[in-house]
Amino acid sequence: MIKRLLQILTLCLLAGGIGSTVGAATKVELDAEVRAAVKNFYATVGAGRELASKAAGMLVFPSVLKGGFVVGGEYGEGALLTGGKTAAYYSTASASVGLQLGAQVKTQILLFMTNAALKKFRASHGWEAGVDGSVALATLGTGGSLDTNTLQAPIIGFIFSNKGLMYNLSLEGSKITHIDK
Repeated sequence: MIKRLLQILTLCLLAGGIGSTVGAATKVELDAEVRAAVKNFYATVGAGRELASKAAGMLVFPSVLKGGFVVGGEYGEGALLTGGKTAAYYSTASASVGLQLGAQVKTQILLFMTNAALKKFRASHGWEAGVDGSVALATLGTGGSLDTNTLQAPIIGFIFSNKGLMYNLSLEGSKITHIDK
């Protein structure tokens, strides 16, 4: 039974190219994926471009893979953009235990709306959402508008482009760590 479930999970990861979209092999590939994710963000979120222009920094994880069979985990690599240019590279990872089976890939974007929030993030050695900084997860209303309370938060998070069989809109517990590329 367990062997069969692991086979199903493996097939889920391979279906739709999920396994091939996570963790760019090179800096150039990751930069291209980040640019594509930002373009998709602007097309998906009506106020996205305006919010990004007001943000002190934009942390973009173009492909975060989440998979689980009782024990689950997620991982992705991305870049911090300041002034429209790559300032540093980061990974995001988390683990979970509980009733779960499946896989998904998603795009995560964090907008640091204040210089203080960005400075605190950059000074950390392993930043954890919900512990080291409170993230207001954006939910889109009619016509792609954002809740006014969300717009006042120092860090706004977006999760979109979900593909796969598992669905979880959460950043809590995600550990974000600086990486060298």
